[in-house]
Amino acid sequence: MTKHDAITSFAPLNKAFGTVFRPGRLSVGLVVPLEDYGHSAVPTMKRHLERARLADDLGFAALWLRDVPFNVPSFGDAGQIFDPFVYLGLLAGQTSRIALGVASVVLPLRHPAHVAKAAASVDVLSGGRLLLGVASGDRPDEYPAMNMSFEDRGDRFRDSFAYIRQMAEHRPEFDLEQGKSRAGLDMLPKPAAGRLPMLVTGGSRQDPDWVAQNGDGWITYPRDTASQARVIDDYRARLRALQQPDKPVTQSLYVDLLEDPDAPARPIHLGFQSGTTHLMRYLAAIETLGVNHVALNLRFNTGDIETTMKRLADDVLPRFAS
Repeated sequence: MTKHDAITSFAPLNKAFGTVFRPGRLSVGLVVPLEDYGHSAVPTMKRHLERARLADDLGFAALWLRDVPFNVPSFGDAGQIFDPFVYLGLLAGQTSRIALGVASVVLPLRHPAHVAKAAASVDVLSGGRLLLGVASGDRPDEYPAMNMSFEDRGDRFRDSFAYIRQMAEHRPEFDLEQGKSRAGLDMLPKPAAGRLPMLVTGGSRQDPDWVAQNGDGWITYPRDTASQARVIDDYRARLRALQQPDKPVTQSLYVDLLEDPDAPARPIHLGFQSGTTHLMRYLAAIETLGVNHVALNLRFNTGDIETTMKRLADDVLPRFAS
């Protein structure tokens, strides 16, 4: 039993939110591209649909995409190459159960009306399987390429967040720097369950209380367990102080899964290389800390991807299944 077992479910938002996030429990997802491309910033995207369908069949909780409009050399990772919303639409038609997440849409680089319509469309077409991570962005080179300023991205993130929220209402009244709505204007479709699950990534240039108050959950980064415990405890303490319901916490993790289940851990970028024994211990530890979902990234995996996915499904998922 953990200290989060007092409640049995988070706020009902859509199908994905209810299946991926459970109080006191951890679920396991995967980050797209589902391939090893540690030697290059640009993945091949070979067999990407077959692997997405395999992830669905094997019982992974979610597939996560990223919003990377430009291949920025200093950043060193082009993500899944395809526009996230176009790709989410394709994945919605190629899968049947798995949640479809984006971690995260860079709100200051997109008009919020486009984000609201695209996200609601994916949510409806997938049967309520969208999880919308949002962020302020961390790659300065992208902003002048879109004639946007980098310094005020925090303010524009807040405005966009509020705009997207209001688009779920019937004939919303909205106001943004880009302009005001005209009477009777509405946006369709509405989200499958009436509201998009919006998870804030990191601080997104906001006060921590704003993140706790406004997000439906929090996406953070891997840390050592002591540091992770402190930041999660702080987040949930803010929820209580703000009289907010408990909300889920998600983190990413790069893994290189070795064939020997007892292979010791060795650090890699934002994660580790190990066998399943160490990985299971780590996941059990962060579950106890209050992490509700981990998105595994196989970019630096040295083994065959399909074999790794099946090993994870056979050895790891049963421990963290519903």
